[in-house]
This record gives sequence, structure tokens and C-alpha cells, in this order.
Amino acid sequence: MEFYRNLSASDWASLLPFGVACAAVGFGAKMICDKKFGGPINPNLRKGEAKVVDSLDIEDLGNKAVFCRCWRSAKFPYCDGSHNAHNNVCQDNVGPLIIKKKE
Repeated sequence: MEFYRNLSASDWASLLPFGVACAAVGFGAKMICDKKFGGPINPNLRKGEAKVVDSLDIEDLGNKAVFCRCWRSAKFPYCDGSHNAHNNVCQDNVGPLIIKKKE
């Protein structure tokens, strides 16, 4: 399959629109996939870490703790209400995880 060695400059130029069309279809498919599935869940928090893991002792939580599930909170892993703006932009319905002590 060394047919490409026999192609002239005009042959390569005639293949250029096909190559551009293939790239456009690939880019379009990626954009549709990102829009449908949302792309990465974590847009910018601690991206230098292989896996973001937080650990808390249950005794340190007090009577109530509110944790972020949208990955947009500036106080991550705690919720700061950033999910409200995220939900408006993305038409999503994510909310926080609330853990509280039984009364």
C-alpha cells in the first residue's frame, strides 16, 4: 500500500477537502458527545493529582455536613452552592450530598 508515493501535488490538493471534511466530522462528533455527556466531570479541581480523594473522620462532621457533587465548588469537597449556576447553564439537576446526625 505505497500508492501515496505516486501521488502528485495536485492529487494531494484534491484530497485536501476530503481530509478537512473528515476532521470537521470528527470535531463535530466530539462536540455532540461532550454536550450530551458533559465532557469531564471535574473541570479544574486538583488536576495534577491522579485521583482526587478526600477523607474525613465522622466525629469531625458535627451535626451536619454538605458536600459538593457537581465539582464546581470553590470550597470542594464542601458545597458552596455552585451547582445552582451549573444547573442553569447545563440544564442539569445536581445538588449536594447532605449528611446529618439523627435527632
